[in-house]
Amino acid sequence: MTRSGYSGGSPPGVTSAGTGTDGLAGTAATLRSRTDGEVGTLSLPRPNPPSPPERRPPGPVLKPSPGPAGGARGKSWVVPLSVVVIGMFMSTLDTSIVNVAIPTMQKQFGVSTDSIQWVSTAYTLCLGVVVPTSAWLGERIGLKRLYLISLVLFSVFSALAGMAGDLNSMIFYRILQAIPGGVIPVTCLTILYKIVPKDKIGAAMGLYGLGIIVAPGVGPTLGGYLVEYVDWRLIFYINVPIGIIGSILALAVLPRFPGVAGRPFDMPGFACIATGLFALLLAFSEGQDWGWTGYRVLILLALAVNSLALFVVIELQTKQPLLNVRVFLHWPFVNSLILISIISVGLFAVLFYVPNFLQEGQNLTPMNAGWTVLPQALVMMVMMPLAGRIFDWIGPRWPAIIGMSLSAGGTLLLTGVNIDMTRPELIVWMMIRAAGIGLAMMPIMTGGLSSLPLGLTSAGSAFNTLFQRVSSALGLALLTALSTAQQAQFMADRSTALQASGADINPQIGAMLQNGQAGLIPYWQQLQIEVEAQAYSNIFLVAGILTLAGVVLAIFLRHGKPVGSGGEPVEIG
Repeated sequence: MTRSGYSGGSPPGVTSAGTGTDGLAGTAATLRSRTDGEVGTLSLPRPNPPSPPERRPPGPVLKPSPGPAGGARGKSWVVPLSVVVIGMFMSTLDTSIVNVAIPTMQKQFGVSTDSIQWVSTAYTLCLGVVVPTSAWLGERIGLKRLYLISLVLFSVFSALAGMAGDLNSMIFYRILQAIPGGVIPVTCLTILYKIVPKDKIGAAMGLYGLGIIVAPGVGPTLGGYLVEYVDWRLIFYINVPIGIIGSILALAVLPRFPGVAGRPFDMPGFACIATGLFALLLAFSEGQDWGWTGYRVLILLALAVNSLALFVVIELQTKQPLLNVRVFLHWPFVNSLILISIISVGLFAVLFYVPNFLQEGQNLTPMNAGWTVLPQALVMMVMMPLAGRIFDWIGPRWPAIIGMSLSAGGTLLLTGVNIDMTRPELIVWMMIRAAGIGLAMMPIMTGGLSSLPLGLTSAGSAFNTLFQRVSSALGLALLTALSTAQQAQFMADRSTALQASGADINPQIGAMLQNGQAGLIPYWQQLQIEVEAQAYSNIFLVAGILTLAGVVLAIFLRHGKPVGSGGEPVEIG
Protein backbone atom coordinates (compact mmCIF):
# COMPACT_ATOMS: atom_id res chain seq x y z
CA MET A 1 0.00 0.00 0.00
CA THR A 2 1.46 3.36 -1.00
CA ARG A 3 1.42 6.54 1.04
CA SER A 4 -1.49 8.12 -0.97
CA GLY A 5 -3.87 5.24 -0.43
CA TYR A 6 -4.33 4.17 -4.09
CA SER A 7 -2.71 1.21 -5.77
CA GLY A 8 -0.96 1.53 -9.13
CA GLY A 9 -2.46 3.17 -12.27
CA SER A 10 -3.22 6.85 -12.55
CA PRO A 11 -3.41 9.27 -9.70
CA PRO A 12 -6.82 10.28 -8.34
CA GLY A 13 -8.75 12.54 -10.69
CA VAL A 14 -7.30 11.05 -13.91
CA THR A 15 -9.49 8.55 -15.79
CA SER A 16 -7.76 5.40 -16.92
CA ALA A 17 -8.69 3.85 -20.28
CA GLY A 18 -7.84 0.41 -19.15
CA THR A 19 -4.80 -1.67 -19.72
CA GLY A 20 -3.78 -4.57 -21.97
CA THR A 21 -6.36 -5.73 -24.59
CA ASP A 22 -9.18 -3.81 -22.94
CA GLY A 23 -7.80 -0.43 -24.01
CA LEU A 24 -6.64 1.10 -27.30
CA ALA A 25 -3.92 -0.88 -29.03
CA GLY A 26 -1.27 1.84 -29.21
CA THR A 27 -1.65 5.55 -29.81
CA ALA A 28 -2.78 5.30 -33.51
CA ALA A 29 -6.30 4.42 -34.61
CA THR A 30 -6.88 0.84 -35.63
CA LEU A 31 -8.03 0.61 -39.22
CA ARG A 32 -10.78 -1.78 -39.96
CA SER A 33 -12.05 -2.54 -43.50
CA ARG A 34 -15.65 -3.33 -44.08
CA THR A 35 -17.39 -3.89 -47.44
CA ASP A 36 -20.81 -2.16 -47.72
CA GLY A 37 -21.92 -2.76 -51.25
CA GLU A 38 -19.52 -1.07 -53.64
CA VAL A 39 -18.30 1.46 -51.14
CA GLY A 40 -15.47 0.64 -48.80
CA THR A 41 -15.24 2.72 -45.71
CA LEU A 42 -12.68 3.10 -43.09
CA SER A 43 -13.96 3.49 -39.54
CA LEU A 44 -12.30 4.08 -36.24
CA PRO A 45 -13.23 1.65 -33.53
CA ARG A 46 -15.22 3.02 -30.66
CA PRO A 47 -13.12 3.01 -27.55
CA ASN A 48 -14.15 0.55 -24.89
CA PRO A 49 -15.52 2.14 -21.71
CA PRO A 50 -12.91 2.45 -19.00
CA SER A 51 -12.81 -0.49 -16.68
CA PRO A 52 -13.59 0.31 -13.10
CA PRO A 53 -10.58 0.34 -10.80
CA GLU A 54 -9.86 -2.90 -9.07
CA ARG A 55 -11.22 -2.93 -5.54
CA ARG A 56 -8.93 -4.55 -3.04
CA PRO A 57 -9.84 -5.51 0.50
CA PRO A 58 -8.69 -2.91 2.97
CA GLY A 59 -5.32 -3.76 4.52
CA PRO A 60 -4.59 -3.66 8.22
CA VAL A 61 -4.16 -0.26 9.75
CA LEU A 62 -0.50 0.14 10.58
CA LYS A 63 0.14 1.55 14.01
CA PRO A 64 3.21 3.52 14.94
CA SER A 65 6.29 1.44 15.38
CA PRO A 66 8.13 2.58 18.47
CA GLY A 67 11.82 2.08 18.53
CA PRO A 68 15.01 3.64 19.66
CA ALA A 69 14.74 6.37 17.11
CA GLY A 70 11.63 6.46 15.11
CA GLY A 71 9.25 5.24 17.73
CA ALA A 72 5.88 6.35 18.86
CA ARG A 73 5.79 10.05 19.23
CA GLY A 74 4.36 12.12 21.99
CA LYS A 75 4.00 10.50 25.40
CA SER A 76 2.76 7.08 24.26
CA TRP A 77 5.82 5.41 25.80
CA VAL A 78 5.46 6.93 29.29
CA VAL A 79 2.69 4.64 30.57
CA PRO A 80 4.29 1.37 29.31
CA LEU A 81 7.64 2.44 30.74
CA SER A 82 6.05 3.26 34.10
CA VAL A 83 4.68 -0.29 34.20
CA VAL A 84 8.13 -1.68 33.42
CA VAL A 85 9.63 0.38 36.27
CA ILE A 86 7.27 -1.37 38.71
CA GLY A 87 8.88 -4.73 38.00
CA MET A 88 12.38 -3.27 38.03
CA PHE A 89 11.73 -1.55 41.37
CA MET A 90 10.36 -4.75 42.92
CA SER A 91 13.29 -6.95 41.88
CA THR A 92 15.92 -4.40 42.93
CA LEU A 93 14.22 -3.58 46.23
CA ASP A 94 14.42 -7.25 47.19
CA THR A 95 18.23 -7.20 47.16
CA SER A 96 18.46 -4.56 49.92
CA ILE A 97 15.32 -5.15 51.97
CA VAL A 98 16.19 -8.78 52.74
CA ASN A 99 19.57 -7.89 54.27
CA VAL A 100 17.81 -5.97 57.07
CA ALA A 101 15.98 -9.12 58.17
CA ILE A 102 19.04 -11.41 58.18
CA PRO A 103 19.73 -11.08 61.97
CA THR A 104 16.05 -11.69 62.78
CA MET A 105 15.93 -14.76 60.51
CA GLN A 106 19.07 -16.06 62.21
CA LYS A 107 17.35 -15.96 65.60
CA GLN A 108 14.12 -17.39 64.18
CA PHE A 109 15.84 -20.37 62.56
CA GLY A 110 18.45 -20.81 65.29
CA VAL A 111 21.47 -21.02 62.94
CA SER A 112 24.98 -19.61 62.83
CA THR A 113 26.04 -16.38 61.14
CA ASP A 114 27.90 -18.26 58.42
CA SER A 115 24.82 -20.36 57.64
CA ILE A 116 22.33 -17.50 57.46
CA GLN A 117 24.54 -15.61 55.00
CA TRP A 118 23.61 -18.24 52.40
CA VAL A 119 20.19 -16.59 52.16
CA SER A 120 21.93 -13.75 50.32
CA THR A 121 24.80 -15.75 48.82
CA ALA A 122 22.55 -18.34 47.14
CA TYR A 123 20.46 -15.56 45.58
CA THR A 124 23.54 -13.81 44.21
CA LEU A 125 25.04 -17.01 42.80
CA CYS A 126 21.83 -17.99 41.01
CA LEU A 127 21.40 -14.44 39.71
CA GLY A 128 24.81 -14.59 38.05
CA VAL A 129 23.85 -17.82 36.28
CA VAL A 130 20.41 -16.65 35.09
CA VAL A 131 21.19 -13.16 33.76
CA PRO A 132 23.14 -14.37 30.67
CA THR A 133 20.09 -16.33 29.46
CA SER A 134 17.76 -13.31 29.62
CA ALA A 135 18.54 -11.93 26.16
CA TRP A 136 17.94 -15.32 24.50
CA LEU A 137 14.69 -15.86 26.43
CA GLY A 138 13.45 -12.40 25.44
CA GLU A 139 14.05 -13.09 21.75
CA ARG A 140 12.64 -16.61 21.84
CA ILE A 141 9.57 -16.11 24.02
CA GLY A 142 8.87 -12.43 23.38
CA LEU A 143 9.66 -9.61 25.77
CA LYS A 144 6.11 -8.93 26.96
CA ARG A 145 5.39 -12.61 27.63
CA LEU A 146 8.73 -13.07 29.39
CA TYR A 147 8.15 -9.99 31.55
CA LEU A 148 4.70 -11.24 32.60
CA ILE A 149 5.98 -14.73 33.39
CA SER A 150 8.87 -13.31 35.40
CA LEU A 151 6.62 -11.03 37.46
CA VAL A 152 4.22 -13.84 38.29
CA LEU A 153 6.99 -16.29 39.22
CA PHE A 154 8.81 -13.69 41.32
CA SER A 155 5.59 -13.05 43.27
CA VAL A 156 4.92 -16.77 43.77
CA PHE A 157 8.45 -17.57 44.94
CA SER A 158 8.44 -14.50 47.22
CA ALA A 159 5.30 -15.84 48.90
CA LEU A 160 6.95 -19.24 49.32
CA ALA A 161 10.04 -17.61 50.87
CA GLY A 162 7.77 -15.80 53.33
CA MET A 163 6.32 -19.15 54.40
CA ALA A 164 9.73 -20.84 54.83
CA GLY A 165 9.92 -22.77 58.10
CA ASP A 166 13.67 -23.42 58.23
CA LEU A 167 16.93 -22.28 56.69
CA ASN A 168 17.12 -24.98 54.02
CA SER A 169 13.69 -24.19 52.62
CA MET A 170 14.47 -20.46 52.73
CA ILE A 171 17.66 -20.95 50.71
CA PHE A 172 15.80 -23.13 48.19
CA TYR A 173 13.05 -20.56 47.69
CA ARG A 174 15.63 -17.78 47.39
CA ILE A 175 17.30 -19.71 44.57
CA LEU A 176 13.94 -20.02 42.82
CA GLN A 177 13.27 -16.32 43.42
CA ALA A 178 16.57 -15.40 41.78
CA ILE A 179 15.54 -17.00 38.46
CA PRO A 180 12.88 -14.41 37.57
CA GLY A 181 14.79 -11.83 39.60
CA GLY A 182 17.70 -12.08 37.18
CA VAL A 183 15.51 -11.98 34.08
CA ILE A 184 13.44 -8.90 35.00
CA PRO A 185 16.18 -6.18 34.85
CA VAL A 186 17.47 -7.26 31.43
CA THR A 187 13.95 -7.58 30.02
CA CYS A 188 12.95 -4.16 31.35
CA LEU A 189 15.97 -2.42 29.84
CA THR A 190 15.48 -4.11 26.47
CA ILE A 191 11.81 -3.13 26.42
CA LEU A 192 12.78 0.47 27.15
CA TYR A 193 15.05 0.66 24.11
CA LYS A 194 12.31 -0.77 21.90
CA ILE A 195 9.44 1.52 22.92
CA VAL A 196 11.17 4.85 23.48
CA PRO A 197 12.22 7.20 20.64
CA LYS A 198 15.93 7.89 20.44
CA ASP A 199 15.56 11.57 21.27
CA LYS A 200 13.69 10.69 24.48
CA ILE A 201 16.01 7.96 25.74
CA GLY A 202 17.59 10.19 28.37
CA ALA A 203 14.26 11.17 29.93
CA ALA A 204 13.13 7.54 29.84
CA MET A 205 16.32 6.29 31.50
CA GLY A 206 15.85 8.90 34.22
CA LEU A 207 12.50 7.32 35.03
CA TYR A 208 13.91 3.81 34.68
CA GLY A 209 16.74 4.68 37.08
CA LEU A 210 14.26 5.01 39.93
CA GLY A 211 14.13 1.23 40.00
CA ILE A 212 17.89 0.73 39.85
CA ILE A 213 19.16 3.23 42.42
CA VAL A 214 16.25 4.51 44.50
CA ALA A 215 14.96 1.03 45.39
CA PRO A 216 18.18 0.00 47.23
CA GLY A 217 18.05 3.30 49.14
CA VAL A 218 14.44 2.77 50.23
CA GLY A 219 15.02 -0.89 51.14
CA PRO A 220 16.73 -0.38 54.53
CA THR A 221 14.01 2.02 55.72
CA LEU A 222 11.09 -0.12 54.61
CA GLY A 223 12.77 -3.31 55.78
CA GLY A 224 13.62 -1.77 59.14
CA TYR A 225 10.01 -0.73 59.69
CA LEU A 226 8.61 -4.15 58.76
CA VAL A 227 11.14 -6.04 60.89
CA GLU A 228 10.84 -3.77 63.91
CA TYR A 229 7.11 -3.07 64.02
CA VAL A 230 5.34 -5.75 61.97
CA ASP A 231 6.82 -9.11 60.89
CA TRP A 232 10.01 -9.93 58.99
CA ARG A 233 8.09 -12.25 56.65
CA LEU A 234 6.37 -9.22 55.13
CA ILE A 235 9.61 -8.31 53.35
CA PHE A 236 8.72 -11.22 51.04
CA TYR A 237 4.93 -10.96 51.10
CA ILE A 238 5.09 -7.31 50.02
CA ASN A 239 6.18 -8.48 46.56
CA VAL A 240 2.92 -10.36 45.97
CA PRO A 241 0.50 -7.42 45.57
CA ILE A 242 3.12 -5.43 43.67
CA GLY A 243 3.64 -8.34 41.27
CA ILE A 244 -0.10 -8.85 40.75
CA ILE A 245 -0.74 -5.17 40.03
CA GLY A 246 2.31 -4.98 37.76
CA SER A 247 1.21 -8.07 35.81
CA ILE A 248 -2.30 -6.73 35.21
CA LEU A 249 -0.98 -3.36 34.05
CA ALA A 250 1.65 -4.99 31.83
CA LEU A 251 -0.98 -7.19 30.21
CA ALA A 252 -3.08 -4.11 29.47
CA VAL A 253 -0.58 -1.52 28.25
CA LEU A 254 2.66 -3.13 27.15
CA PRO A 255 3.17 -3.53 23.39
CA ARG A 256 3.66 -6.96 21.87
CA PHE A 257 7.17 -8.04 21.01
CA PRO A 258 6.89 -11.23 18.92
CA GLY A 259 9.47 -13.89 19.67
CA VAL A 260 11.93 -15.18 17.09
CA ALA A 261 11.36 -18.88 16.51
CA GLY A 262 14.16 -21.23 15.62
CA ARG A 263 17.11 -19.56 17.32
CA PRO A 264 19.04 -22.38 19.03
CA PHE A 265 20.16 -22.14 22.63
CA ASP A 266 23.93 -21.83 22.95
CA MET A 267 24.47 -24.55 25.54
CA PRO A 268 28.31 -24.58 25.42
CA GLY A 269 28.42 -20.81 25.87
CA PHE A 270 25.90 -20.95 28.71
CA ALA A 271 27.81 -23.73 30.47
CA CYS A 272 31.03 -21.70 30.34
CA ILE A 273 29.65 -18.36 31.55
CA ALA A 274 27.46 -20.00 34.20
CA THR A 275 30.41 -21.97 35.56
CA GLY A 276 32.71 -18.95 35.42
CA LEU A 277 30.35 -16.56 37.20
CA PHE A 278 29.31 -19.16 39.79
CA ALA A 279 32.93 -19.94 40.64
CA LEU A 280 33.89 -16.26 40.74
CA LEU A 281 31.02 -15.20 42.98
CA LEU A 282 31.45 -18.20 45.29
CA ALA A 283 35.19 -17.53 45.67
CA PHE A 284 34.61 -13.90 46.64
CA SER A 285 31.66 -14.74 48.89
CA GLU A 286 33.58 -17.34 50.89
CA GLY A 287 37.12 -16.02 50.50
CA GLN A 288 37.14 -14.40 53.93
CA ASP A 289 36.12 -17.62 55.70
CA TRP A 290 38.06 -20.07 53.54
CA GLY A 291 41.17 -17.90 53.28
CA TRP A 292 42.06 -15.93 50.17
CA THR A 293 45.15 -18.04 49.59
CA GLY A 294 43.43 -21.33 50.45
CA TYR A 295 43.30 -24.04 47.81
CA ARG A 296 39.50 -23.88 47.48
CA VAL A 297 39.48 -20.17 46.64
CA LEU A 298 42.44 -20.48 44.26
CA ILE A 299 40.83 -23.41 42.43
CA LEU A 300 37.58 -21.47 42.07
CA LEU A 301 39.39 -18.40 40.75
CA ALA A 302 41.34 -20.48 38.23
CA LEU A 303 38.13 -22.21 37.12
CA ALA A 304 36.40 -18.82 36.74
CA VAL A 305 39.16 -17.29 34.63
CA ASN A 306 39.43 -20.27 32.31
CA SER A 307 35.66 -20.70 31.94
CA LEU A 308 35.11 -17.04 31.09
CA ALA A 309 38.00 -17.07 28.60
CA LEU A 310 36.54 -20.18 26.94
CA PHE A 311 33.15 -18.44 26.84
CA VAL A 312 34.61 -15.59 24.81
CA VAL A 313 36.22 -18.01 22.35
CA ILE A 314 32.97 -19.97 21.91
CA GLU A 315 30.85 -16.85 21.44
CA LEU A 316 33.17 -15.52 18.74
CA GLN A 317 32.97 -18.80 16.82
CA THR A 318 29.27 -19.68 17.04
CA LYS A 319 26.74 -18.28 14.56
CA GLN A 320 24.04 -17.81 17.22
CA PRO A 321 25.86 -16.73 20.40
CA LEU A 322 24.12 -16.62 23.77
CA LEU A 323 25.58 -13.14 24.31
CA ASN A 324 27.33 -11.26 21.55
CA VAL A 325 30.71 -10.39 23.05
CA ARG A 326 31.39 -8.05 20.12
CA VAL A 327 29.73 -5.36 22.23
CA PHE A 328 33.17 -5.01 23.84
CA LEU A 329 34.56 -3.73 20.55
CA HIS A 330 32.66 -0.49 21.22
CA TRP A 331 34.78 1.60 23.59
CA PRO A 332 31.95 3.95 24.70
CA PHE A 333 30.03 0.92 25.92
CA VAL A 334 33.06 -0.60 27.67
CA ASN A 335 33.84 2.74 29.28
CA SER A 336 30.27 2.98 30.56
CA LEU A 337 30.51 -0.52 32.08
CA ILE A 338 33.66 0.46 33.99
CA LEU A 339 32.03 3.62 35.30
CA ILE A 340 28.80 1.80 36.24
CA SER A 341 30.86 -0.79 38.12
CA ILE A 342 32.65 1.95 40.08
CA ILE A 343 29.33 3.59 40.99
CA SER A 344 27.75 0.25 41.97
CA VAL A 345 30.61 -0.66 44.30
CA GLY A 346 30.43 2.70 46.06
CA LEU A 347 26.62 2.68 46.23
CA PHE A 348 26.32 -0.71 47.88
CA ALA A 349 29.33 -0.09 50.14
CA VAL A 350 27.59 2.95 51.65
CA LEU A 351 24.25 1.13 51.89
CA PHE A 352 25.97 -1.71 53.76
CA TYR A 353 28.54 -0.04 56.01
CA VAL A 354 26.70 3.11 57.08
CA PRO A 355 23.60 1.36 58.51
CA ASN A 356 25.89 -1.28 60.01
CA PHE A 357 27.96 1.35 61.85
CA LEU A 358 24.86 3.26 62.99
CA GLN A 359 23.48 0.10 64.58
CA GLU A 360 26.73 -1.19 66.09
CA GLY A 361 28.55 2.06 66.81
CA GLN A 362 25.68 4.37 67.78
CA ASN A 363 23.17 1.72 68.91
CA LEU A 364 20.41 2.84 66.54
CA THR A 365 17.56 0.49 65.71
CA PRO A 366 17.27 -0.81 62.13
CA MET A 367 14.33 1.55 61.63
CA ASN A 368 16.26 4.64 62.75
CA ALA A 369 19.28 3.59 60.71
CA GLY A 370 16.98 3.28 57.70
CA TRP A 371 15.57 6.77 58.25
CA THR A 372 19.12 8.12 58.22
CA VAL A 373 19.79 6.53 54.83
CA LEU A 374 16.43 7.51 53.32
CA PRO A 375 17.23 11.19 52.45
CA GLN A 376 19.91 10.13 49.97
CA ALA A 377 17.31 7.99 48.16
CA LEU A 378 15.00 11.02 47.94
CA VAL A 379 17.82 13.11 46.46
CA MET A 380 18.47 10.48 43.80
CA MET A 381 14.74 10.34 43.09
CA VAL A 382 14.82 14.05 42.24
CA MET A 383 18.11 13.96 40.33
CA MET A 384 17.38 10.97 38.10
CA PRO A 385 14.68 12.52 35.87
CA LEU A 386 16.65 15.79 35.74
CA ALA A 387 19.78 13.93 34.64
CA GLY A 388 17.77 12.22 31.90
CA ARG A 389 16.64 15.58 30.52
CA ILE A 390 20.19 16.92 30.63
CA PHE A 391 21.40 13.87 28.68
CA ASP A 392 18.87 14.58 25.94
CA TRP A 393 20.21 18.13 25.69
CA ILE A 394 23.99 17.75 25.92
CA GLY A 395 24.87 14.04 26.09
CA PRO A 396 26.57 12.07 28.88
CA ARG A 397 29.99 13.69 29.32
CA TRP A 398 29.29 16.69 31.53
CA PRO A 399 26.61 15.07 33.71
CA ALA A 400 29.04 12.19 34.28
CA ILE A 401 32.03 14.43 35.09
CA ILE A 402 30.09 16.65 37.50
CA GLY A 403 28.20 13.73 39.02
CA MET A 404 31.29 11.57 39.57
CA SER A 405 33.08 14.56 41.13
CA LEU A 406 30.21 15.15 43.56
CA SER A 407 30.05 11.46 44.36
CA ALA A 408 33.79 11.32 45.03
CA GLY A 409 33.57 14.40 47.27
CA GLY A 410 30.68 12.96 49.26
CA THR A 411 32.45 9.62 49.64
CA LEU A 412 35.62 11.31 50.88
CA LEU A 413 33.56 13.27 53.40
CA LEU A 414 32.39 9.92 54.76
CA THR A 415 35.97 9.20 55.81
CA GLY A 416 35.10 11.39 58.80
CA VAL A 417 32.86 8.64 60.20
CA ASN A 418 33.30 8.29 63.98
CA ILE A 419 31.31 7.50 67.07
CA ASP A 420 30.71 11.18 67.89
CA MET A 421 29.43 12.29 64.48
CA THR A 422 25.91 13.66 64.36
CA ARG A 423 23.16 12.29 62.16
CA PRO A 424 22.66 15.63 60.31
CA GLU A 425 26.37 15.59 59.43
CA LEU A 426 26.13 12.09 58.03
CA ILE A 427 22.92 12.84 56.14
CA VAL A 428 24.50 15.87 54.42
CA TRP A 429 27.55 13.83 53.37
CA MET A 430 25.37 11.10 51.91
CA MET A 431 23.06 13.59 50.17
CA ILE A 432 26.04 15.20 48.39
CA ARG A 433 27.17 11.79 47.28
CA ALA A 434 23.65 10.77 46.22
CA ALA A 435 23.25 13.93 44.12
CA GLY A 436 26.36 12.94 42.19
CA ILE A 437 25.19 9.37 41.62
CA GLY A 438 21.75 10.54 40.53
CA LEU A 439 23.28 12.97 38.06
CA ALA A 440 25.88 10.59 36.61
CA MET A 441 24.55 7.05 36.52
CA MET A 442 21.74 7.19 33.97
CA PRO A 443 23.61 9.39 31.44
CA ILE A 444 26.58 6.99 31.67
CA MET A 445 24.42 3.90 31.18
CA THR A 446 22.35 5.52 28.43
CA GLY A 447 25.39 6.81 26.58
CA GLY A 448 26.98 3.37 26.60
CA LEU A 449 23.93 1.47 25.40
CA SER A 450 23.07 4.12 22.80
CA SER A 451 26.49 3.69 21.23
CA LEU A 452 25.65 0.09 20.28
CA PRO A 453 24.00 -0.91 17.00
CA LEU A 454 20.34 -1.80 17.46
CA GLY A 455 21.00 -5.52 17.00
CA LEU A 456 23.35 -5.55 20.01
CA THR A 457 20.97 -3.82 22.43
CA SER A 458 19.76 -7.06 24.05
CA ALA A 459 23.30 -8.31 24.64
CA GLY A 460 24.31 -4.86 25.91
CA SER A 461 21.39 -4.84 28.38
CA ALA A 462 22.38 -8.28 29.68
CA PHE A 463 26.04 -7.32 30.13
CA ASN A 464 25.00 -4.05 31.77
CA THR A 465 22.89 -5.84 34.38
CA LEU A 466 25.57 -8.49 34.82
CA PHE A 467 28.30 -5.94 35.50
CA GLN A 468 26.12 -4.07 37.99
CA ARG A 469 25.32 -7.15 40.04
CA VAL A 470 28.71 -8.85 39.82
CA SER A 471 30.77 -5.71 40.46
CA SER A 472 28.70 -4.77 43.52
CA ALA A 473 29.01 -8.30 44.95
CA LEU A 474 32.75 -8.59 44.26
CA GLY A 475 33.47 -5.03 45.37
CA LEU A 476 31.60 -5.49 48.64
CA ALA A 477 33.43 -8.77 49.28
CA LEU A 478 36.85 -7.16 48.70
CA LEU A 479 36.02 -4.14 50.84
CA THR A 480 34.76 -6.40 53.63
CA ALA A 481 37.97 -8.41 53.48
CA LEU A 482 39.95 -5.16 53.70
CA SER A 483 37.83 -3.99 56.63
CA THR A 484 38.26 -7.28 58.51
CA ALA A 485 42.04 -7.31 58.02
CA GLN A 486 42.39 -3.70 59.12
CA GLN A 487 40.20 -4.15 62.18
CA ALA A 488 42.34 -7.10 63.25
CA GLN A 489 45.52 -5.07 62.76
CA PHE A 490 44.20 -1.96 64.51
CA MET A 491 42.93 -4.04 67.43
CA ALA A 492 46.30 -5.77 67.77
CA ASP A 493 48.10 -2.42 67.74
CA ARG A 494 45.87 -0.84 70.37
CA SER A 495 45.65 -3.88 72.61
CA THR A 496 49.31 -3.35 73.54
CA ALA A 497 48.08 -0.59 75.87
CA LEU A 498 46.35 -3.28 77.95
CA GLN A 499 49.64 -5.14 78.44
CA ALA A 500 51.48 -2.16 79.90
CA SER A 501 52.29 -2.10 83.61
CA GLY A 502 53.84 0.10 86.24
CA ALA A 503 54.57 3.69 85.20
CA ASP A 504 53.78 2.93 81.54
CA ILE A 505 50.16 2.06 82.17
CA ASN A 506 47.42 4.40 80.98
CA PRO A 507 45.86 6.08 84.08
CA GLN A 508 42.36 5.46 82.70
CA ILE A 509 43.10 1.76 82.26
CA GLY A 510 44.68 1.62 85.70
CA ALA A 511 41.51 3.01 87.26
CA MET A 512 39.43 0.43 85.42
CA LEU A 513 41.69 -2.43 86.55
CA GLN A 514 40.90 -1.60 90.17
CA ASN A 515 37.54 -3.28 89.54
CA GLY A 516 39.25 -6.35 88.10
CA GLN A 517 39.22 -7.57 84.49
CA ALA A 518 35.48 -6.88 84.26
CA GLY A 519 36.28 -3.19 84.66
CA LEU A 520 37.93 -3.22 81.22
CA ILE A 521 34.73 -4.22 79.40
CA PRO A 522 33.59 -0.61 78.72
CA TYR A 523 37.07 0.27 77.44
CA TRP A 524 37.13 -2.82 75.24
CA GLN A 525 33.74 -1.98 73.74
CA GLN A 526 34.83 1.59 73.10
CA LEU A 527 38.01 0.31 71.48
CA GLN A 528 36.08 -2.00 69.14
CA ILE A 529 33.85 0.86 67.96
CA GLU A 530 36.84 3.15 67.34
CA VAL A 531 38.63 0.41 65.40
CA GLU A 532 35.53 -0.27 63.32
CA ALA A 533 35.13 3.46 62.57
CA GLN A 534 38.77 3.72 61.47
CA ALA A 535 38.45 0.67 59.19
CA TYR A 536 35.25 2.02 57.63
CA SER A 537 36.92 5.39 57.13
CA ASN A 538 39.65 3.69 55.11
CA ILE A 539 37.04 1.82 53.07
CA PHE A 540 35.36 5.09 52.14
CA LEU A 541 38.78 6.50 51.27
CA VAL A 542 39.36 3.65 48.82
CA ALA A 543 35.88 4.09 47.34
CA GLY A 544 36.44 7.85 47.03
CA ILE A 545 39.76 7.46 45.21
CA LEU A 546 38.19 4.88 42.90
CA THR A 547 35.39 7.34 42.11
CA LEU A 548 37.92 10.09 41.38
CA ALA A 549 39.53 7.75 38.85
CA GLY A 550 36.09 7.47 37.27
CA VAL A 551 36.07 11.23 36.69
CA VAL A 552 39.01 10.76 34.32
CA LEU A 553 37.18 8.05 32.40
CA ALA A 554 34.08 10.25 32.19
CA ILE A 555 36.06 12.77 30.14
CA PHE A 556 36.11 10.27 27.27
CA LEU A 557 32.32 9.98 27.09
CA ARG A 558 30.51 11.45 24.11
CA HIS A 559 29.45 15.09 24.19
CA GLY A 560 26.51 16.46 22.25
CA LYS A 561 22.87 15.73 21.61
CA PRO A 562 22.07 12.10 20.69
CA VAL A 563 21.55 11.39 17.01
CA GLY A 564 18.52 9.30 16.01
CA SER A 565 18.63 6.16 13.94
CA GLY A 566 16.10 3.71 12.60
CA GLY A 567 14.26 1.41 14.93
CA GLU A 568 12.70 -2.00 14.76
CA PRO A 569 8.96 -2.30 14.21
CA VAL A 570 6.91 -3.22 17.23
CA GLU A 571 3.30 -4.39 17.27
CA ILE A 572 1.15 -2.37 19.62
CA GLY A 573 -2.17 -3.58 20.82
